[in-house]
Amino acid sequence: MGKQKIRYITVDPFGAIIGILIVIFWFISLYVLLNWNISYSNPLLYFAIFIQTHLYTGLFITAHDAMHGSISKNRTVNNVLGWVTSILFAFNFYDRLIIKHHEHHQFVATEKDPDYHESGKLWLWYWTFIKRYITIKQLILITITLQLLRLLFPLENLILFWLFPSILSTLQLFYFGTYIPHKDGHKHNNKHNSTTQKKNHIWAFVSCYFFGYHYEHHDAPGVPWWRLWQTK
Repeated sequence: MGKQKIRYITVDPFGAIIGILIVIFWFISLYVLLNWNISYSNPLLYFAIFIQTHLYTGLFITAHDAMHGSISKNRTVNNVLGWVTSILFAFNFYDRLIIKHHEHHQFVATEKDPDYHESGKLWLWYWTFIKRYITIKQLILITITLQLLRLLFPLENLILFWLFPSILSTLQLFYFGTYIPHKDGHKHNNKHNSTTQKKNHIWAFVSCYFFGYHYEHHDAPGVPWWRLWQTK
């Protein structure tokens, strides 16, 4: 993010371990599912897609916490995990994401906020959101990777468990982490232009790793996702 400095906080000593575990769980789940015999009549298929979507979201949340220096006090460890999880999440680039995310925190729900859309309309906002973050380079890398993975795994499995969950995850992140908290912008009448989800830790985790507690995140951006529930 240029010359702007990130203030590193005292972080949980298990932060890096939690981030690494999310990556490991994602890899194991993906490998098993890419080798699975698909049956659309099997309800476990849809549960598997949900789990893989949630793990994709976990990759981005880990990258997000790295942007706030919440993974590790060691900058190298923090940034490596940020880069790895960003790349695994549809070939996003950490250096680009960190600039946009800190602009969001600095100019939340204003015309300078890259995550905001003044229309407040869900699908128009989502489309604009996607266009701001998806690049031609990403699409090329996804296409090349898909063609290479087709040499090892069935295309149907790749679409259901590699591509589709990544798309669903962007919608999950957008809806619970951007649209709902900021859809009324300045009307929230607080310093963070944000609302927050009612206290329900189970739903908060399932929906978006506690980022429905969004006012709390803006009020304490250095608190990692696994501690965010404690701010409620």
